[in-house]
Amino acid sequence: MALMGALAVLLASCAGRMEAPGSVTAPAPTNALAAGVRPGPAFASLPVGAMDAGAALAGFAESCPKLLVREDVSGLTRAEDWQSACAASATWSQGDASRFFATYFETVRVGEGAAFATGYYEPDIAGSRDHIPGYDVPVYGMPDDLVRARDGDAERLDNGRMPVGRYDEGGHFTRYYDRAAIEDGALEGRAPIIAWARDPVEVFFLQVQGSGMLRAPDGEVMRIGYAGQNGHGYTAIGSLMRQRGLLGDGPGQYAASMQGIMQYIRENPQEGAALMRENRSFVFFRELTGDGPVGALGVTVRAHASVATDPKFVPLGAPVFLDLDRHEADGLWVAQDTGGAIKGANRFDTFWGNGEEARATAGDMTGRGNALLLLPKGTLARLGAL
Repeated sequence: MALMGALAVLLASCAGRMEAPGSVTAPAPTNALAAGVRPGPAFASLPVGAMDAGAALAGFAESCPKLLVREDVSGLTRAEDWQSACAASATWSQGDASRFFATYFETVRVGEGAAFATGYYEPDIAGSRDHIPGYDVPVYGMPDDLVRARDGDAERLDNGRMPVGRYDEGGHFTRYYDRAAIEDGALEGRAPIIAWARDPVEVFFLQVQGSGMLRAPDGEVMRIGYAGQNGHGYTAIGSLMRQRGLLGDGPGQYAASMQGIMQYIRENPQEGAALMRENRSFVFFRELTGDGPVGALGVTVRAHASVATDPKFVPLGAPVFLDLDRHEADGLWVAQDTGGAIKGANRFDTFWGNGEEARATAGDMTGRGNALLLLPKGTLARLGAL
């Protein structure tokens, strides 16, 4: 499952466009085909450096085993469309990666191609496998009684799936415990505690990101990733703060960034704790054994190379070119992840790795500009979009 962007989720509803009273808004496109696709410029004309192209080629090649067997819900491609490029990627030299993309791909605009990008990272926080002094915040694994409703026991979600929740003692399906109930001990005897952390604020933001590293006092590092969620919708606490006049540039206000939101919570511990509880969503974790966090495609995401997208508009595994007003995010990325706030055409969440620099970059990343998808040559002709 996906990681979630730092600023993307915290300020999820802040980027929306306000509608005039009484205005009629056209229904949002449901996938890339509905949004419309048209050809972009030749890849050779794009300002893509050799190292950038090489990293994207490596990410694409790693994605191919998943890409070739995954249904593309965007409606743009079929598994067989990727076969030639995937076969070539296995042996193509990364030093000649630009020629690889020019040979096998055409660029495509989805809708207007106007992009909005945020950033996410892998937190590195104080944590321990064992319950030791000062480490009192439980990091929960999946609860035993968190299940998906049986047909007929609840209404289906918009995506057609049954909701998750629990069955009470009478056998009736009900919603699962929310964040406040869990923090008050509702999971005792119901869920494994896979680790203990020192700081509840850091654990909250770890849940926002969806994965991270727990670093013990003896130096041991435990990498954890998303295992599931309690079924409650995500509430963006940054949006709540903005509605209440707490974010901005004025006196007494805090920066509209992850860092600013954390500062408010730490300087106002009672109000901050209550604010975090307004986000009823709660994430459960599992231990990871690889060398990095795993994205929704099922492969390890890489700093400066992996991007989260909405798979209804970007095939997972497809390369993406971004040209933004935040130039550190310009260049070639590979769609290997999804995110709770990453919805719609040309919405992207760039991955920056771990460490303080990654945290700082992801925490205030908001870039606008243009996006191009790279799809196998012949895709537009087959779709009749030429």
